[in-house]
Amino acid sequence: MTVQDAVRENLSELTAGQTKLANALLADYPFAGLQPIQQLADSTGVSPPSISRFVNRLGFAGFSEFQHRLIEELRESSRSPRDLRALSAEADDSCFLATYAQRFADLARRLPETITQQQLGTVAALLADPGRSIFLRGGRISDTLARFLSMHLRQIRQGVHHMADDPELWADSLLEMRRGDVVVLFDFRRYQPSVERLAAAIHAQRRAQIVLITDKWQSPAARHCSHVVALPIEIGTAWDTAAAALALIEALIVTVSEHDWTSTETRIECWDALRADLQGKDSNKDQETS
Repeated sequence: MTVQDAVRENLSELTAGQTKLANALLADYPFAGLQPIQQLADSTGVSPPSISRFVNRLGFAGFSEFQHRLIEELRESSRSPRDLRALSAEADDSCFLATYAQRFADLARRLPETITQQQLGTVAALLADPGRSIFLRGGRISDTLARFLSMHLRQIRQGVHHMADDPELWADSLLEMRRGDVVVLFDFRRYQPSVERLAAAIHAQRRAQIVLITDKWQSPAARHCSHVVALPIEIGTAWDTAAAALALIEALIVTVSEHDWTSTETRIECWDALRADLQGKDSNKDQETS
């Protein structure tokens, strides 16, 4: 459990002053917690002794231990494949596939502990709502996941838009967004600053529902998002895994399609007929020019 998770888990049991402190920590996580205790007290109006009692409630012996954990999380959230390779055991080529498959199976078993059925249902209901347009975008690597989800959602329903690669063109998408539309963002370890800026702009200017799919350390974009899904990505190698994200995406695709299967089936039938017609025309044209 991260410090952020611990703070959220205790929110319902905090005093008014502790709630104020917790909200300040979450609003600028983890950096707010890395300030000197007196500076944090001055900025939140919560006394240093109250801050100490708050971190004790979270399970830390004192404020220095609390900050040490935040620093460790910050370090973990920025690790590169080179860093992870130095920490992992050298791969044994003779049995690597079997070992990797076992790690994947262990990760898959942990997935229901990471995202609850209720959270899956909430996100799926947003994506299935025909009254909402959907916009998707990811980071440098994670945008492949956004593309994958957008392609399948377009087969299920209309109003699905994958945002352009060039951030200069994102303003076009923001202008099309209405209050209540859904934006799905992907951002994993070594987070993309442009994704955070995008989330901040959408939250401030368009008031859309933002769903962030990230890891347990959580992208800085999380502070601007309505729904945050934190997935396991560590698998003991130099490369983090996207397996949990793909499993979530496929579960969402199935769940969204079942919200109104009659409509989904009709759209797929029309989609397939149009594809077959267009492919046939392309084939005839190729024959005519060959």
